[in-house]
Amino acid sequence: MSLIRCSPTVFPTTRTGLCQFGSNNNVPMMIICSSKLQSQVIRCSTVPVKVASCSQADLSTKGSRDLSGSDHKDGVKLYVGLPLNSISECNSINHSRAIAAGLRALKLLGVEGVELPVWWGVAEKQAMGKYEWSGYLALVDMIQKSGLKLHVTICFHASKEENIQLPKWVSEVGESKPDIFFADRSGKRYKHCLSFGVDTLPVFDGKTAIEVYQGFIEGFKTSFAPFMGSTITGVTIGMGPDGELRYPSHHDQVNINVDHGAGEFQCYDENMMQSLKENAENAGNPLWGLCGPHDAPTYNQQPIMNTFFKEGGSWETAYGDFFLSWYSTQLVSHADRLLSLAASSFNNTTVKVSGKLPLVPSWYRTRSHPAEVTAGFYNTVNRNGYEEIANVFCKHSCRMILPGMDLLDEQQPNESFSSPELLLADIKDACRNNDVKVCGQNLNVAGTIKNFERIKKNLAGENGIELFLYQRMGGEFFSPENFPMFSAFVRSLNQLEVDSDDLGVNGEGALLVPGRNRKLQAV
Repeated sequence: MSLIRCSPTVFPTTRTGLCQFGSNNNVPMMIICSSKLQSQVIRCSTVPVKVASCSQADLSTKGSRDLSGSDHKDGVKLYVGLPLNSISECNSINHSRAIAAGLRALKLLGVEGVELPVWWGVAEKQAMGKYEWSGYLALVDMIQKSGLKLHVTICFHASKEENIQLPKWVSEVGESKPDIFFADRSGKRYKHCLSFGVDTLPVFDGKTAIEVYQGFIEGFKTSFAPFMGSTITGVTIGMGPDGELRYPSHHDQVNINVDHGAGEFQCYDENMMQSLKENAENAGNPLWGLCGPHDAPTYNQQPIMNTFFKEGGSWETAYGDFFLSWYSTQLVSHADRLLSLAASSFNNTTVKVSGKLPLVPSWYRTRSHPAEVTAGFYNTVNRNGYEEIANVFCKHSCRMILPGMDLLDEQQPNESFSSPELLLADIKDACRNNDVKVCGQNLNVAGTIKNFERIKKNLAGENGIELFLYQRMGGEFFSPENFPMFSAFVRSLNQLEVDSDDLGVNGEGALLVPGRNRKLQAV
């Protein structure tokens, strides 16, 4: 394993397996499965629910129990991610009826808002500077009418899982200038985002990557101005693979679910190598700039045995410190440029700007922390690699989104030397030291009661987390195994109790929970 991340779930394109949402006399209704053989009806309020302490019975749904615990975190704003492919390549809303019904369900549940990925490869697909926002505008209008808030994630990367590509014109540039993409030691390119090496190089018809990003952000801001600050409350700026601030150090891993290796350094495109060469010459050791570490492990190689990262290995030498300092500095500089751009773009609005870090817990319990290091974080037993990152976020008054708040050490394989709990605590400490606001995110939709309790414990910590992005709406999210637990989690966070005075009458506003043998029709 390497970077632990959630496999995205989306509404299926088949006509079965997804809950059907409908309305009766404009009263929202949701149908989900239960393990019970007999149906039961739970009344849902169509007016705001009252805030009060919640009993275990109030939270009781299939397979769930009271998650409130002894420490409540009041004021946490909970957002649920919409499907990654909410907008098609043709700029239409995918599964619009299902999404509309999902919005109604979330509103009734008391969720603050939703998160929407806005893809570079969809909105600026054909030509640089030619933006097509129609699908996104229609969906944002739908969200506004639902009464929910919106957090937008601007995605300057591609998604292999959803077959969402980079803009066509970017790929065409890459055909003649392949060094706009990251490369590993064997020369294999990662073509799902741009290399940090082209941030300031005019390779796109005279424009740098940062200037291209700026044009997209400004175009978005202008087109969505009527929603800024009212419906749209926050924007996350994508900064690398999967939108996270990191190198694509694990992109060629054989099996992302197995913790074999720590990934590879991604510094072998021409522009990154030129930067390394210049830095080595300035340091008075030109030979250090000829290539990356010769003894670095391959993607799935055990990293702490006979490699760069072994005990007493090259990582602890003067050369190792030089290379890792340079490698991480490229990451920090990239974050500085993009967060500066985003902060200045939205500085005359009330929209809050965020950036997302990955959680790379594999090999954390070793001295060299190889998985974090290849991802760009020079964080070892001898050095704190997150303080300088947090300082950049502080400099631009940006919030930091941290995923993996549902992960438990006890669920990690022993052979990975992994500790998501300790790593998350380290990053949160760096944020606290630099006065950076932390936002949370889960990695797994299909969690357990323990995972939800872990989220609550993280929300109740000293960092004052006020925003949590739950990923992500889709068939698995609304499944009879997961949605009842999520519902209980939401109610426990908000201490919601549906008062009898708020309930619909004559069957209106009912939440029907049929038996598990009932077939549900997708919409």
